[in-house]
Amino acid sequence: MSEKRIENVIAAVLAGGSGSRIGGAKATAQLDGRALISYPLEAALGALSQVVVVAKADAELPDELGRGVELWIEPDAPRHPVIGVVEALRRAEGRAVVVIACDLPLLTSETVAMVARADAEGSLAVLASAAGRPQPLLARYEPAALEPLLGFDTDGPMTEQVMALMPTLIDVPAEASFNVNDLEQLKEVSRRLRSSSEQAE
Repeated sequence: MSEKRIENVIAAVLAGGSGSRIGGAKATAQLDGRALISYPLEAALGALSQVVVVAKADAELPDELGRGVELWIEPDAPRHPVIGVVEALRRAEGRAVVVIACDLPLLTSETVAMVARADAEGSLAVLASAAGRPQPLLARYEPAALEPLLGFDTDGPMTEQVMALMPTLIDVPAEASFNVNDLEQLKEVSRRLRSSSEQAE
């Protein structure tokens, strides 16, 4: 990305999930010789000046997360994405946080920057919307979102509860929100990446 990286917003890549459907730790699942988490991390590092990974203490992560990337540990329980969002907002020192799931390998720095720079229009969050579907794990949460997020039902669905905050929605390319939950989706992304590489050549 050619533009200067954004400094007043931080990126938090969430890696607190169990990855049970993919057969093990999702963050370290191999995609064309790289850990799955390395793809959204690369996108975030190209757009924002501070990038962190938020995960459980026992999370399996790559030995190297990337230059300057910090690891923030979230509480052991419960296991729900909102826990990572809350931890990031608590430690962001009053800055907004662009939250990114660790399983978005087709995400680009341009899309991360779009979410980071979007006008919140006074709302507590800006959610990427891909093909008409809001993405609470590709979103920017304002500092004031912390208090209502603390009241989330961690047994309930993330999207429904975030939409209750009346967030601003911005359209992003569909591939930006393509997340990998199982081995078939991992293979599908591998095919896409190789096809893109061949076309670039």
